[in-house]
Amino acid sequence: MKRLKLTIRSVAGAALFGIVLGGSVAIAADGEQLLTSQCAGCHNLTGPAPATLQALRDRKGPDLFYAGNKYKAAWVEQWLQKPQSIRPAGMFYGAHIKPGPKGDEIDAATLTQHPALKADEAQAVTAALMQRKAGSELIAPGAYTPGTISLSTGEMMFDKFRGCLACHEIEPGYGGRSGPEVYTAGARLQEDYLISYLRSPQAWDPKTFMPNKHLSGADLQKFVHYMRLLSEEGQP
Repeated sequence: MKRLKLTIRSVAGAALFGIVLGGSVAIAADGEQLLTSQCAGCHNLTGPAPATLQALRDRKGPDLFYAGNKYKAAWVEQWLQKPQSIRPAGMFYGAHIKPGPKGDEIDAATLTQHPALKADEAQAVTAALMQRKAGSELIAPGAYTPGTISLSTGEMMFDKFRGCLACHEIEPGYGGRSGPEVYTAGARLQEDYLISYLRSPQAWDPKTFMPNKHLSGADLQKFVHYMRLLSEEGQP
């Protein structure tokens, strides 16, 4: 009788696992349809990354063929329902600026708003995106070791020592606007991906304007500590 109960329990557990797995696969399949029909016009879903400067200039949205290695699923699902630009001047800064009284300023009329998805659509698209794992060979699982850094030390390293503030905002309205904001990077991006990308941006995106700062292993860890801290500081 005991063996029978264990067998029934095992079968039931396997059936439940099959239902859960089947549900995940079905959700991802629905998301794949949405990606193909609604997202392929602005996002590269299959690779490779732009190989020419013209292709880089023409890119309308971030490449998504390695989204499963790059983004945190919880952030993606939430963002898709309430999208807000993380790049103040769009994908290519030069295409979205105009002369102003104090120099170049962003021409908001040239920027487009990302469409918002319903909750079930966002879940489906996120599931599909998490299956896109190109570039896995560039990531060392566990490369990031959780740690801490003071806000002042992180900002000094980010701004004065490495000059990253020239292109990236560390809080809304403070910092450069040609690159993506970094005050949400800790919540948005997977830590092991950040380590890999900061070590060699061109390995992921050969024509990117992001310079290789040749960071040491210790500095790579500190940069990710700092981005995580910025994201925590911005939480309500």
